[in-house]
Amino acid sequence: MFLVCGEALFDLFVDVESSTLPKQVGFNAVAGGSPFNVAVGLSRLGVEAALLTGLSNDFLGSQLRHVLVEEGVSTRYLVPLEATSTTLSLVALDAQGVPCYSFYGQAGADSRLQLSQVPELGSEVRGIHVGSYSLVVSPTADTLYDIVAKASRNLLITLDPNVRLNVEPDLGIWRKRIAAFARHAHIIKVSEEDLLLLYPHEDPATIACNWLLDRCQLVLMTRGKEGASAFTRSFGNWSHPGRPLIAVDTVGAGDTFQAALIAFLVENGWDSPAALASLERSSIDAMLAFATEAAALTCMRRGPDLPRRHELSHPFSQDICL
Repeated sequence: MFLVCGEALFDLFVDVESSTLPKQVGFNAVAGGSPFNVAVGLSRLGVEAALLTGLSNDFLGSQLRHVLVEEGVSTRYLVPLEATSTTLSLVALDAQGVPCYSFYGQAGADSRLQLSQVPELGSEVRGIHVGSYSLVVSPTADTLYDIVAKASRNLLITLDPNVRLNVEPDLGIWRKRIAAFARHAHIIKVSEEDLLLLYPHEDPATIACNWLLDRCQLVLMTRGKEGASAFTRSFGNWSHPGRPLIAVDTVGAGDTFQAALIAFLVENGWDSPAALASLERSSIDAMLAFATEAAALTCMRRGPDLPRRHELSHPFSQDICL
């Protein structure tokens, strides 16, 4: 089982067709949040997954739990929190389908998780994924850091910064928190956009390579339609091409890429720190091809509609040399 840790919320997508501005704005509410999407994406790709987050007992919190159950995501590590609300995210799309987020409810249940409230991790947990604003909002950020720091010696840790300045506008806090989590992560997936935002005066490749000096074995930098770049200890750095497509929107593309990376490793038995170290360059290329295909499919759909396993090519080929 892969344990995904972080926020769970409702995205309110502006429905232009049903809006009669300036008096009325229509919305479509969709369960989401980056970690929530990754957990659902893993389940759809055939990987046993659970979500660790604080969850309100309000109506929307109950709906989030219901969606997870329907998607086959384990609710064992959900922590019900009384007297809290569910975070809302307002999502508007620009002409290219790129989302702009505004968050409401920074004191939501997903940001109020205390370490003492977290269930003990069972032996079924083989890896942990963390990312997005749960890295910087306390007490959840402190709780997740303690979990990751303790588990990183034995369990595969993946990290996606997924910066959201609407939640925490101080880039200094983001840099400090990401640096702390990065020291315990074995795989870091980050967008080029986030690296340029975090470190505007530094070469993104330099930042990626610096992460490899700690526990990290693989950094993957996504570059939108240009594809992705891989940074490794053993094989150097190289780029993998993107897929030409006409995107409906890009909502959930990064989460899909992340879920596909993890699914590839699980499906091929590389979901441990020791096994990850054995990956050859050809295996990493196959993983990138699989993740790129998955993300492209999400971009061709409306909203964060992550793909299911039967919709994608098999990621493993006998041509891959181990």
